[in-house]
Amino acid sequence: MTDLKNFEIWFVTGSQHLYGEETLRNVARHSEEIAKALDASAHLPVQVKYKGVVTTPDEIFKVCEEVNNAPQCIGMVAWMHTFSPAKMWISGLQILRKPMAHFHTQYNDEIPWSDIDMDFMNENQSAHGGREFGFMVSRLRKNRKVIVGHWKTEAAQKQLGNWSRVAAGWHAFQNLKLARIGDNMRQVAVTEGDKVEAQMKFGFQVNTYGIGDVVAYVNQITDAEVEDLIKVYSDQYQIASEVLSGSSLRDSARIELGLRAFLTEGGFGAYTDTFEDLHGMKQLPGIATQRLMADGYGFGGEGDWKTSALVYASKVMAQGLEGGTSFMEDYTYDFRSSRSRVLGSHMLEICPTIAEGPVRCEVHPLGIGGKEDPARLVFDSGAGAAINVAMMDMGNRFRLLLNEVDAVKPEHDLPKLPVARVLWDPKPNLEVAAQTWILGGGAHHTVYSRALNTQFFEDFADMADIELLVIDGDTKVRSFKDNLRWNEVYYHLF
Repeated sequence: MTDLKNFEIWFVTGSQHLYGEETLRNVARHSEEIAKALDASAHLPVQVKYKGVVTTPDEIFKVCEEVNNAPQCIGMVAWMHTFSPAKMWISGLQILRKPMAHFHTQYNDEIPWSDIDMDFMNENQSAHGGREFGFMVSRLRKNRKVIVGHWKTEAAQKQLGNWSRVAAGWHAFQNLKLARIGDNMRQVAVTEGDKVEAQMKFGFQVNTYGIGDVVAYVNQITDAEVEDLIKVYSDQYQIASEVLSGSSLRDSARIELGLRAFLTEGGFGAYTDTFEDLHGMKQLPGIATQRLMADGYGFGGEGDWKTSALVYASKVMAQGLEGGTSFMEDYTYDFRSSRSRVLGSHMLEICPTIAEGPVRCEVHPLGIGGKEDPARLVFDSGAGAAINVAMMDMGNRFRLLLNEVDAVKPEHDLPKLPVARVLWDPKPNLEVAAQTWILGGGAHHTVYSRALNTQFFEDFADMADIELLVIDGDTKVRSFKDNLRWNEVYYHLF
């Protein structure tokens, strides 16, 4: 996973020659100062590069072309310091392929009441320069992020920083190679999808590899390499002596090392597997998948390549943020008249970045798949605001469906449940959340995150130009059904 500091967003300022060279010199000086301050801000995880003041259609076209072609650039931030006649921006915006944020700010934070004159007014025209620019972007039907606020404020910097995280996630999404190890779980509908359409829409590549391709790497792992990894397990997790000395854990370690080697050599950032396709493998990868996800790999169970890709993009976005992000599944309900909750889990593959408290390495029978008992990490997740988001192929479009939830600590111990798990209250409540999720065609696999929130995926959907439906504390079933109907019309027309 690429470090966010290796990415750049380019800061471009719009103006014109109407106001004279002295004004343009001031505009350039102010713009460079703002870009440098943003670059130094702890709230922006990527580099901010000042790319000058553009004042003609040719200059604008050239900088947009450079944004498209610079491999380290993941997006452009546009600021109108003065009035910049927006017909100049048409050709540049038409070719711009990378995300854009319109930063509607101004150099000064307050009006200099006793000194303000027409020279100041001419130089500081962001208020209506931004509106002119905004009209043109809207007229071109171009998605973008609009951030309003003074550039020195924490709130504005955080918005821009979060947008840059999403731009990095979108960049990673587009350039992802995903290995589909085996097929998907037989007869399952939602994990299917059009991989060709996905590559056309998103850019990532999904190709299938036989389980034997991975087994060949597993068989090359030496006993010494296995013992070295067992020591890592022993240092990082609570492990009973009989597990530590047993053969199951060594088989799990060998699978992890082989799977890592396969993914590394192939340049893959994400993968899937399925318990129905394990010929030549002693176990379904459990601890291997958990630890690979913790290192930033995307994963989807039962061949779910869409969720795997979304986990990967989410991992990129969430770098350095607390709370964790994982592949997840709604597993069972706690139905009560006053408060109903969801217990989320999976057979094995929950990422330990969401863990709170001790993480235990245990070996238990899986019960399905007909293979030997796999090792897995067992833990509870922490409490706090979180989201569950899924991506589905609806036939004529891809849809993101997101439910805001509150993770809570279980009221009771779960001594007989040998998997990682998290308990949450879905918003607005389980009855409405589950009804609208089902009406929206929501998948049973999701990305669960306490590091990211709804705004990240709203921005992501805009960058990807796909549908987003949100289930939150204000959701009403009737309104949600109306949104579904209107969206069907919109996506049929556009």
